[in-house]
This record gives sequence, C-alpha cells and structure tokens, in this order.
Amino acid sequence: MTSLARPLGLALLLIVLFAAPARAAGTSEVTMQLRPDGVLHVVERADGPLSRTVTTRTRHDDGFDRIYRITNVKGATLDGETLTVPAAGTVEYDVTGAVTPLPDGTEELRWFPAGGPLDAVTVSVRGPGQIQSLACFAGPAASALGCTAASMDESAENAAFEQTGLAEGEQLTVVVAYPAGSTGAQPILERRFDLATAFTVDVWTGGSLVALLLLLLGGLYGLYRSRGRDARVVESESGMYAPLEDGRFAPPDGVRPGQIGTLIDEQADVIDVTATIVDLAVRGYLRIDEQPRGPYDAPDWLLVKLPKAPVQALLPYERALYDAMFDLRDDILLSQLHGGFSAGLARVRDALYRDVVKQGWFARRPDSVRSRWTVLGVLLTLVGLAGTVVLAWQTTYGLVGLAVIIAGAALTVGGQYMPAKTAKGAAALAHTLGFRQFLISGDVNGLPEGQRVELFSRYLPYAVIFDSVDRWARVVSTITTEGDNLYWYHGPAEWDLSKFADSMRTFVMTTSGAISAARQFRSF
Repeated sequence: MTSLARPLGLALLLIVLFAAPARAAGTSEVTMQLRPDGVLHVVERADGPLSRTVTTRTRHDDGFDRIYRITNVKGATLDGETLTVPAAGTVEYDVTGAVTPLPDGTEELRWFPAGGPLDAVTVSVRGPGQIQSLACFAGPAASALGCTAASMDESAENAAFEQTGLAEGEQLTVVVAYPAGSTGAQPILERRFDLATAFTVDVWTGGSLVALLLLLLGGLYGLYRSRGRDARVVESESGMYAPLEDGRFAPPDGVRPGQIGTLIDEQADVIDVTATIVDLAVRGYLRIDEQPRGPYDAPDWLLVKLPKAPVQALLPYERALYDAMFDLRDDILLSQLHGGFSAGLARVRDALYRDVVKQGWFARRPDSVRSRWTVLGVLLTLVGLAGTVVLAWQTTYGLVGLAVIIAGAALTVGGQYMPAKTAKGAAALAHTLGFRQFLISGDVNGLPEGQRVELFSRYLPYAVIFDSVDRWARVVSTITTEGDNLYWYHGPAEWDLSKFADSMRTFVMTTSGAISAARQFRSF
C-alpha cells in the first residue's frame, strides 16, 4: 500500500487543480452622467487593479476621424490611450465629443465605458432629457453584437446596461439618444491625412489652382515688363556698324571686349577675361609668345609684360586683370596661372560689374539684381512648399499650393533675366550687335595694306567675344608683314602667320580653360 500512496496523491492533486474554477477577471460598475453642456462625466468602480486601452479616436468618414477628448482624470492615470487603475477603487473622468446630432433631430450619446478582461459590467446612464432610444454592443471594436441586457426605467430618464464576460481586447459600447437640443454639442472631428484626398482634383481645387497660377504668373510677367525689360531704342540705332573713323579703329560707343561680353549677356564670364587678355596684347600692354613643344606636349604660351606700357590708362577691370596676371613679375606661363590669379579674378569680375554701371548701361549691378530676384524666388518657393504641406494636411486644397511653388520656381529662373539695360545701354547694345554683324560678314578688302595689321588685330579680341575667332584669325594670317610674327604675338622657331589661325583658336580655348581651372570650375 505504501508504494501506491505517492502516485495516488499526485493524481488527486492534478484532479483538484484542473477542477478548480478559473481566477475571476474582475467586475466593473460604471455610472455616466451627460451634462447639458455635452460633457459626459464617468464614474467607474473597479474591484481591483486594471489597465486597459481607452478609445480616443474612431473613423468618422473617408476624410475625418472622430476624437474623444478625456480630461479631469481622478483615481487613475491616462497615458495616451492606456488607462491604469493601481488598486480597487473609484475612477472619474470627463469625455468631450461623445455626442452627435442625428438626421432625425435627436442627439446620440456614444461611449465605451468598459474593456476586457472582465467577468461582469453594469452601466447606468442619465442625461439632460428623456431617452428616445438606446442600444449596446459588446465584442471587438465596431462589433454589431448586442450586449447582455439594455433597459430604461418608466420615466425614460435612466438607462441600464449589463454585459457578462468581456475578453481581452473586447469592449462595451453604449448608445443613448436624447431629444434635439438637449446639449447642442457637436462631435470633435479631425481631418485624416491621405495623399489622394489632400490633392483632390475637382472643379474647386482645379479652378483655384488655375486662377492662382494665372494671377501669380501674370504678376511675374508684369514685373518683368516693368522692371526687367531693356529700355527701347529707336530703329535708327540698329544696322551694320563698321568700326572705322577717319581710317582708324573706332569701336561702337568706345566699348572694349570685356565690356561687350558683360553688356550682351549681363554676366562677367570666362570669355570676357580671355578676350581682354588678347585685347591687352593687341593694345601693347603685353606680348603673347607661343612656346615650342614636342609632338606630345601640351601647348603653352608665355605672357610677357611690356615695359613702359601706360597701365594708368587701363580701366579698373583691365588693371585688376593685368595685376592678377603679373603680380610683381615680368612674365608668366599660361599654364602657371593660379594662386593669386584666382583671387584676382574675383576683383576683375567685381570691377566689370561696377564698370557697366559707371558707363550708364545699367542702373544697378546685374549680379546684384539677379541675386535679389533669385533669393525672392527661392523664398517664394519655400513659402509655396510650406503652404502646400499645411493645405494638404488640413484640407483637400493641397493642389493650390503648387501654384505658389511654380511661381517661385519661375521667379528663381526668371531672376536671371531681370537685369535691365538703360536707354544708353540698349543703344550701346544695338551698336555692338551692328559691329558683330560687320565682323561676321563685313567686307575688309578695301582697307589699305598698311592699316591691316593694326585694324585686323584690333578686331580680333571682339571676334573672341562674338565667337568669330576662326574667320578673323584666318584674315590676320593673310597679312603681309616683315618677318613671321605680329607685333603682339610671337611664334616659336619655324612658325609663320599661316599657322596663326590654329594657334589663336588653341590659345583662346586653352586660356578659357586655364581661367575656369583657376576658379575651380566655378562659373566666373
């Protein structure tokens, strides 16, 4: 018998354990009072500690969520959507947004007073008027299963609800309808962000976008016409311009190559500096010596400062370039233009912009005008982006904000065209374009032989600006001179003027590349 006692005792213990009733999940007794101001006051008596998720947001329709705002919590803590009761006792809180006006005129109170796990729940509800109808549901969120019991007293002033057993994740929903005007409360709705609805395309949003876009772009066009267009010049200012006066070189309005480049495109750039270097050589301030090279050597040139050159007669931007090149030295290889030359180019650009204003061709520096309008365009674009985000988040009119973004982008790009020439500048440009026409197609055969070296050489820097180097380099190479060199350009041994066109074309390309490299490939 002793050997059977231990197994028998273990079996009895297992039977007792499995036959014992499950631990109670607890009960909850809830009292709810709907006040005349639409605020629901809830009192819950719990028989033990609990922690459950409280519904604070439900779907209202395709565009909005319904918000239940819980305040004045006592006897518990509410962390976001989690209500925690530390021990048995009473919990109180207020709910705003639980009342909804219905199409039939009544006002519906809907709340979720309890959540599982609970063995039993009782709920009593009292409001500011007689109950018109009532209902309750139990189970998962949005469940359509009725609760255990729902009733009201004979006076229709008090409603009672019961539910036996709520599992984990289930909740009890009570619904009570009161007469119209009992509280006058409205549900709290919060727009739900959805990309498709945020940028809704319909008659109103599309029409608003088009109207605003036309208004903004029309305003920008009007701004350009009033602030960005060059002053008009009379038709007599146009036409081919031959740069000769009493047999001597006379460029239109006395403009120099670097000035012409800035006048035409309103920017001081690499080609303006390249043309100015050639012009300084032609006018006797320096000499360009092409260096001998082997079959695989890169071409190079020595820029030689000429003594007794009247540097005091140079314009400020020319003097800045002259000083940047030589910088207390008498010559410099083109391939060695770096260091101080890079810093000097910034001074050349600044002096060129100041020069075109001093000449009266622009009322303000073109670079400053471009910068100002570009900054305004960027700011308008950022405002459009911020406005689009706000409109998309709060309304269905996110599409309208795109009009401001487009206008800002247009102003950013259009700002490059806002520098406007004065009447004097527009006239100088017309004369310059006439000079360009002469350089491209003018007849040069009638010039005296003795004047051709100087005149054709003086034309060449302007041809650099006008992208006519090939034509004028070939013209210069046909000149008959004493020796194989020009007074401003020397070639290596066994070099003659027949090779000048190729040499000049290569020099212009190499010089422009050296300037760009000195500026670290940034736009000059």
